[in-house]
Amino acid sequence: MSNTTNSEASAAEDARVDLEAEFKTSNIQEVLDKLDNELIGLKPVKTRIREVAALLLVDRLRKKFELSSETPTLHMCFTGNPGTGKTTVAMRMGEILKRLGYVREGHLVTVTRDDLVGQYIGHTAPKTKEVIKKAMGGVLFIDEAYYLYKPENERDYGQESIEILLQVMENNRDDLVVILAGYKDKMDRFFQSNPGMRSRIAHHIDFPDYSAEELLQIAKLMLAQQNYRFSAEGEKAFAEYLKLRMKLSHFSNARSVRNALDRARLRQANRLFADTKKKLSKSDLITLEADDVLASRVFSEGRTDAEDTED
Repeated sequence: MSNTTNSEASAAEDARVDLEAEFKTSNIQEVLDKLDNELIGLKPVKTRIREVAALLLVDRLRKKFELSSETPTLHMCFTGNPGTGKTTVAMRMGEILKRLGYVREGHLVTVTRDDLVGQYIGHTAPKTKEVIKKAMGGVLFIDEAYYLYKPENERDYGQESIEILLQVMENNRDDLVVILAGYKDKMDRFFQSNPGMRSRIAHHIDFPDYSAEELLQIAKLMLAQQNYRFSAEGEKAFAEYLKLRMKLSHFSNARSVRNALDRARLRQANRLFADTKKKLSKSDLITLEADDVLASRVFSEGRTDAEDTED
C-alpha cells in the first residue's frame, strides 16, 4: 500500500502542464503588445506588468495541480508626473487580470477624491461604497490619492473613505484591484500617514518622465493615429519645440504633446484656409509644416502662456 501511495505521489509530481499553451490560451500577449504599441519607452513599467502577468499565469497552473495558496495581493501604487501613461497601464492591467481569471470583468473605474468623499456627515460612506460597487470585478484607479487624507482639516471626511477602502482591499482582493496614483513625494507622505494602506499595496511602480526623443516618437505616433504626419522640417521644428517646452512650467509629458499637436493642427487648418482658391492634395491635408509649429510663443518669446499650459 505504501509503495502504491508513493508511486502515485511520484506520478503526480512528474505530471506536466504546457506553459506555452497556457500562455497562448490566455491571450495576454495581445494585451502586452497593446502596451508596447500604445506607450513609447517605460521599459521598467512594462517589465513589472509582465512579471505580474507571469505570477498570475503560474498561479493558474498551480491550481491545476490543486496546489493551494493565498490569492496574490495585486493592489498597486503608480507614481510619476502627469502624462506618463499611468491610466493606460491601469486599463491594460484590468484586461490582463480578466484574461487570467483574477477578476470577473476587468473594467477600469477612474475616480478622484470628489467621487469618494462627501462634504457633510453621512455622505462619504454611501459615495465610497457606490464607487466600489461599480468597480467590483475590475480595477479601481484613484488619481491623486493623497488628497483623500487632509489631517489639517478636523472636519474632513477622507479618513472615513480610507477606512472603507482598506476593508474592501483586504476582504475582496480576489475580485477587485485598487491602484493609487499620484506624484511620488506626495504618495510617500500619504503612506507615512496611512500605514494600513501601505501594508495593502503589493506593487509600487514608478513612471519616469519621457526624454525629448521619446516625446517626439509619441508625437509621431499620435499623428499617425489621426492620419497626420510631420514634414521633414515640421519634425525638426517640433523637436526644437519639445526641448524648449520641457524647460517651462506645467509640462505634462504626453498630455502636453497632445495639446501641442492639437494647436499645430489648428494652425495648419488656418494656413490652408487662408487661400480658399487653392486645390488641396491629400498630402496638404495630412502634413504639418514647420510654420504650424513655429507659431507657438515658446519660440517667439522663450516662454509659455495659457495656450501652451492647458492640459
